[in-house]
Amino acid sequence: MTSKNLGRATLAALPFVLVLLIDLTLYVAVKDRLPDRLAVHFDAGGTANGYLSFTAYLLYTIPALLVLGVLWTLIAVNGRLHGRAHRWFFGGGFGVAAFLGYLLIAVLFVNVDAPAGGPADGFPLWHIAVALGAAAVAGALGALLSRLVPAPEGLRDEDLAGRERIALADGEVAGWARGIGAWWAPVTVLAILAAGVTTGREQSWFIGVPLLLLALVLATFCRPHVTVDRRGLTVSGLLPRPRVRVPLERMAGADSRRVNALTEYGGWGYRIRPDRSGVIFRSGEAIVISLTSGREFAVTVDDSATGAALLNTLLDRQRAGR
Repeated sequence: MTSKNLGRATLAALPFVLVLLIDLTLYVAVKDRLPDRLAVHFDAGGTANGYLSFTAYLLYTIPALLVLGVLWTLIAVNGRLHGRAHRWFFGGGFGVAAFLGYLLIAVLFVNVDAPAGGPADGFPLWHIAVALGAAAVAGALGALLSRLVPAPEGLRDEDLAGRERIALADGEVAGWARGIGAWWAPVTVLAILAAGVTTGREQSWFIGVPLLLLALVLATFCRPHVTVDRRGLTVSGLLPRPRVRVPLERMAGADSRRVNALTEYGGWGYRIRPDRSGVIFRSGEAIVISLTSGREFAVTVDDSATGAALLNTLLDRQRAGR
């Protein structure tokens, strides 16, 4: 791990480690004044309706904060976050840690000297407002501290000039198309379809029908196709709509590179992040387009190098007025 990555990893993990240490320290300080079962879940009025033992409380608190800390650290190291996304990411980590940490501590203290049936006053709802305030302050601090660690470097002008091309003769026309497959897409459609039928029959078709319609729309996009031609890049399903099109006029250049669905895009499907968007069906090779707006658009697809090279050739032609 480089020193730059180490700095980003340390800052990303810092708020979660601090919250965990504070929470465990306070737990040790007041554990002798806690009932055998801690009230940890409350209804909308603040009345306790869920309980955990000491051990279960620790088994929830420690893994929750550790998992979030590890996730934030992995994204910080591998996420290629630039500009505002870099600041928002670290600010978001500090905000999430502060919000969750305050609520865990508040739940702990409402149980201090409480009877076995739970705290007499329940969980005062003003704690939610304080938690949100703490998150806002911590988020601002995290965004400020993000200036201490450099963001990953973006593409330089020489990188743009050195992108691959496909040689085409004058007047020659070319296109490229590939299908995208993902095992989870049809499974998701079937799950939503089953949920719609079950909900309609057992509860209400008012809820079931929208689920069925959603399943049908997603079914048309189970195996989308990526097309590169003189119009730009298009991602479409079995029907003309919905589709995603990026025209050549919006492109600065295209690359083929590997992307990580989770750390770079936060999941799968059509993803929107502060500095990028894309159709992400898996981790792996993708066509990554640098847009004239400074953002990126990516689509995961096999043989992405050919698609990206053709886009660069078509861009050269457009700029040359041919």
